[in-house]
Amino acid sequence: MRFAPGIETALPLMGLSLVVAALITLVLTPFVADLARRHDVVDRPGIRRVNERPIPRGGGLALVAAFVPVVIVATLLNSVLGLLPTPGSIGLPEMAGLLIGGVLAAVMGWLDDYFQLRARWQMAGQVLVALVAVVFGVTVDFVNNPVGGGLIRLNGAAAVAFTLVWIVGTINSINFIDGLDGLSSGIGVIAAITLGVISLTSVVNEPYVAILCFALAGALLGFLRWNFHPASIFVGTSGVMFVGYSLAMLSILGTAKVAVAMLVLGVPIIDTFWIIVRRLASGRSPFSADRGHLHHRLLDLGLSHVQTVLLIYGLCVGLALLAFVLSGAAQIYAFLLFVVGAGALLLLISRRAERGAGIGGAAVPVQDARPAAPIGGDGPRSPLWSPRQQAPKAVDGAPDAPRRVDG
Repeated sequence: MRFAPGIETALPLMGLSLVVAALITLVLTPFVADLARRHDVVDRPGIRRVNERPIPRGGGLALVAAFVPVVIVATLLNSVLGLLPTPGSIGLPEMAGLLIGGVLAAVMGWLDDYFQLRARWQMAGQVLVALVAVVFGVTVDFVNNPVGGGLIRLNGAAAVAFTLVWIVGTINSINFIDGLDGLSSGIGVIAAITLGVISLTSVVNEPYVAILCFALAGALLGFLRWNFHPASIFVGTSGVMFVGYSLAMLSILGTAKVAVAMLVLGVPIIDTFWIIVRRLASGRSPFSADRGHLHHRLLDLGLSHVQTVLLIYGLCVGLALLAFVLSGAAQIYAFLLFVVGAGALLLLISRRAERGAGIGGAAVPVQDARPAAPIGGDGPRSPLWSPRQQAPKAVDGAPDAPRRVDG
């Protein structure tokens, strides 16, 4: 991996964006937590949670309040000072798609945090924010060809369809992994920094995109101070929607880095994939509740909350290092190899956990079960909407991630 010449010009603005965004979330997050408490937007202790006291949700609002202003100010500074060239593929429409779509994602997520929306409305919201990106001209125009080398060009409907699947899939991958304090936000930090560093390499050479990535990483770092175990606030559906959307967009903007994002987000993507495969193979809904996720299995093996989170961080860092070393189709090969290896590892861990703890992949009994499991989630859903006093959320993420399950 070689860095592009002249990237030192971008370093001050990158560092400033990261630090300022981190300070904003560090300061604002307690106020967001207080807002959530006053409006009773909290996760209460229950059969599917490990938190022993009500914890406020909706941390995504703090992330948006840091990321959007920092990006706008950094862009204006860059324009006035003429520090960095803006990639030709990133104009005002694309930036509007990133920022407006991110704000919309957080707002729709907050509505779910507050009203407990049913799965169909959450899925509709995810598709809507993905359509915002498409409307503003952000699409995946090519991907690396893992078979014949070179690139596979995507045009028209194919580009739109791939983009929608990529954005919605990234949101739900972040949702599925959001089961422990600091897990999804920490993975978001690793992914954002990786995309930022990749943007500085000679192959990509897009330091302006790196500034956007480091602004997101900074916002997440400041929030992680309050979200790491023991968490004083959960990221909530607002955070899952915002982080998933932003990472998906940053992997598309400029020179497409979808393969890099697939690799660095390999843990949540593969966890989601194998969970769905296992549930379908057992004749259950892919969105039924159980303890089959990687973090659940690691807890069942005896790891502590913090040890489990740090181990998954380590896996993500390892995949990020592979993204730096590999390029092109090799990144896709590595991702596919990880799919197979992770599947085998999950199978072995599951069997050992079942023997040691007597816990299988069966659905967790829920006292207040409701039909209509959500897209990208695991738990039961409420009706079209329900007062926040009813059936408190069992997740810290988008629709019903398997959050706070007692071991």
